[in-house]
Amino acid sequence: MTQVLDPTLDDSTASVAPDPAYVQAPETPPVPSRWTSGQNGARGQLGMRAPASALVSPQAVSGRYQATTATWQVDLRVDVDGSRTTRRVSGDLFSMSGATTSYVGSFVVDAPEITTTATELRARGTGRFTWAVGAPVVEVTVPRVPTGATQTPVTLQFWTVSGTAGSVFTCPYASPFLRTVAWEQDSVAGVVPFVAYDTALLPRPGGVEARTISVSQAYADAGIQLLSSGVPDVLPVSDAGSGASPKWSDSELHNAMAKHFSLFANLPRWQVWLLVATAHDEGARGIMFDYSDAFQRQGCAVFYDAIKGTDPASQRAQLRTYVHELGHTFNLLHSWQKDLADPPAPLGPNGGLGDLSWMNYAWKFQPPPPALGGEAAYWASFPFEFTTNELVHLRHGFYRDVVMSANPFGKGAAELDVDPETFADPIVDNSGLALELRAKPTFAYGEPVVVELKLSATDLRGRRTHGYLHPKDEFVSIAIRQPSGRTVAYRPVLRHCVDEDRQVHLDPGQPAVYDSAYIGSGRDGQLFEQPGRYAVRAVYTADDGSRVLSPILELRVRRPLTEEDERVGDLLLGEEQGQVLALLGSDSDRLSAGTAAVDTVLEEHGEHPLAVYARLVKGINAERDFKDLGEDKVLRVRRADPAESITLLNQVAEASTGRAGVDNITLNAAMRTMAKAEAKAGDFDRAKEVMGRMVSLFEDQELTPPVLQSIRMQAQDTLQAIAEETCVRDEGERQQIPDPRGGKSSSRRKADRSPDRS
Repeated sequence: MTQVLDPTLDDSTASVAPDPAYVQAPETPPVPSRWTSGQNGARGQLGMRAPASALVSPQAVSGRYQATTATWQVDLRVDVDGSRTTRRVSGDLFSMSGATTSYVGSFVVDAPEITTTATELRARGTGRFTWAVGAPVVEVTVPRVPTGATQTPVTLQFWTVSGTAGSVFTCPYASPFLRTVAWEQDSVAGVVPFVAYDTALLPRPGGVEARTISVSQAYADAGIQLLSSGVPDVLPVSDAGSGASPKWSDSELHNAMAKHFSLFANLPRWQVWLLVATAHDEGARGIMFDYSDAFQRQGCAVFYDAIKGTDPASQRAQLRTYVHELGHTFNLLHSWQKDLADPPAPLGPNGGLGDLSWMNYAWKFQPPPPALGGEAAYWASFPFEFTTNELVHLRHGFYRDVVMSANPFGKGAAELDVDPETFADPIVDNSGLALELRAKPTFAYGEPVVVELKLSATDLRGRRTHGYLHPKDEFVSIAIRQPSGRTVAYRPVLRHCVDEDRQVHLDPGQPAVYDSAYIGSGRDGQLFEQPGRYAVRAVYTADDGSRVLSPILELRVRRPLTEEDERVGDLLLGEEQGQVLALLGSDSDRLSAGTAAVDTVLEEHGEHPLAVYARLVKGINAERDFKDLGEDKVLRVRRADPAESITLLNQVAEASTGRAGVDNITLNAAMRTMAKAEAKAGDFDRAKEVMGRMVSLFEDQELTPPVLQSIRMQAQDTLQAIAEETCVRDEGERQQIPDPRGGKSSSRRKADRSPDRS
C-alpha cells in the first residue's frame, strides 16, 4: 500500500515562489469594488463602496494566497474583512510529484477566532477537512501593510489538538479574488450576446447603487474572478444548414457539449463553457449540462429567443439568466432545492422561494405572508447578489464540490444516497394539491421505465399553481428505492431552467394536469438494471412553496423469460443506450454505441415487444433536423427524414393497444410528432388525419371528459403549430383550424394554449 503523507504534519515546507502562470491573469481582471469593511457577515452600506486600493490596506486583507514547495501546493483563501465577509479561511492542498500535481483534500474554518494588532491579523480555529488529519487546528497570520503597499506573504500554521506545531507554509499573495475561472463563450449566428445592464434604468431597492453590471462583475462581487476568453466566437452554419429550425433539442445540445468538452482532458479544472443558442424546443431559458461521470458541470446554454430584447427589463432578465446558469456550473442549486443537496443546505425563507438570489426565479419569488410575491416583488427587492450560504459555497466549498468536472450537480460525496426522511410525510398538508405517480406494475427486463405524473386539486374551490411536472424542469424530485434497499435520486442529464410563469387553475372543470417521464436512466446511468421490486416517490414544489408528496408507487422488474428477452434487455441497458432513450434519439457520434444497440434491436429482434421503444426514439429523431456542432465550431445540419419518421411512429401507434406498447402520454407525443412529419412531407391533410386518429384512439379508452377535451385541444394546437411553421398563416393572424374529428372549427391564438399535457 502506498503511504500518503499528511501535509498538516509533513515538515518539507521550504517555500518557493508561486507559479507565475497561476498568479498572473491573461487580462486585467474586473475589480471587486464592492468589498468594503463589514462585521460578522454583515453586508454593510451597499451604497458606500471602498476603492479597490482598500483591498491591500490594513483594513482589508481578504484574497487568495498560494504556497508551492517541493512536496505540496497550497491554495489558501482568507475571507475575514470586506463587504459581506463570511469570516472564514479555507484552502485546497495538492501533492507535487515530478511534473504531476494531485489533489489531496480541502479544509475550511467556519468560525475562526480573529485577533488584530497594529502589525498583523490572526485567524485561528479547528477546521473541517475532507480527510483524517493529524493537525486539525488552523492558524493564519496576515501582516498588515499600509494602503497601496504590496501585500506580504501570510503564514499558514497547522497545530495538533494537544498544541504541538505541525506544518508551516509561507503563502505569497496571489489575487484579491478567492477563486478564478476561465470562461469561454460561443454564440450561434444571429444571436446577440448579453454585455451589461445599467441598474439606473429601472427602479431598484433602496441602498442598491446605480452601476453597470456585467456577468463577470456579478461574480466579482462574490469574490470570484471570471476571466473571459475575449469576444465570443460566432459559430457559422454550413450551407447545408440554411433554413434549418432555429430550435435546439436536448439531443442536439448533448451532442454539442459532449464534443466541445471532448477537446479537453476529463479532469477537474476551473474552466466553463457557455453557449448562446437561438431557442430551445421546449421553451427553456437555459440548461446546465451534467453528463455521467465525465464532463460534469463544465457547461451551460442560454436561449436568446426567450430572453432577447434591448429594453432595460429584457437586459436585466438576460443578466439574471446568464449568472443563474453559470451558477449551476459552480454546483449551486435552485433556491428551493438546497435541502436536496448532499450534504443538504438550509433553505431560505418560505422553503427557499423567498430567497433574493440569482438562483431563484423572479416569477417564483414568494416571501412569507403577508408580503406579496411574483416578478415585480422580486425585482423591487433584489440586491443583485448571491445569498450568504451561496457565497460560502462559492468561496469556501470543498474543491471537488465546486470545481467543474469534479463532483456532479448537488453531490458532495462519492455516492448520491437519498435520506429517506427527505421524502417523509408532512405532519400537516394544507396545500390543496395531490400528486400521484402511475406506471405499469411490472416491467420487462431492460424495458424503459416510464412513469406518469398527475397533479390534481383536493380543494373543491380550486387551486392555482404552475404546470411544470417533468423532473428536468426542477420542480419535481423523484426518489427510487432499489431492490438492495438503497434509495437514490433520479437526476436528469440536462436540467432545464424554465424561468416563465406557467400557471394552471385546477378545479372541477380541469381537475388535473399530467406529464410522463422516462426515469430509467439519468445522470447516474441505469437505475432499474436489476430484476426485483422497486419503490418510487415524488415531491412537487408548488407556487407557494408547499411540498406535495406522492404516495409510494411500487413496481417490479421481472427476470427475462427467454434468451431473446435477455438479449434484447441487455441491448437496451447500458449508459449510452439510456442516454439515447432519454434524449429520444441522437445522431451524436459520442453515443454511437448506444445508437448501434438500438439499431440491433430493430434489425435482429424487430418482432420483440420492446422493439417499440427502438422505433419510438428513431422515429422521433428522424422527424427533426439534427444540428451537429463540430469540433471545428461549424454548425452542420442533418435534414429530417419525414418518410422514415412516419413509418416508424405509425408502427409505434399500431403496437400501443391495450396494455402493450408505450404509455398513453408517450403515444400522444409520438402521434403529434407523426403529424408534424406528415406536414414536413408536404401533406397537411394527412397531418389532420393523424390527429383525428389520435383523438379516436383515446375516445375508445373511455377516458374522463376533461382528459379527452385536453387531448382534443392538443390535437388542434398541433395543427395550429404546423400551420404556423409552414407559413399557412401570417404571424399573429387568426385562422380557423379544423377539429381533428371533422367537427366544428376552433379559433385560437398561440398565447391561449393550455400548458397542461395529458
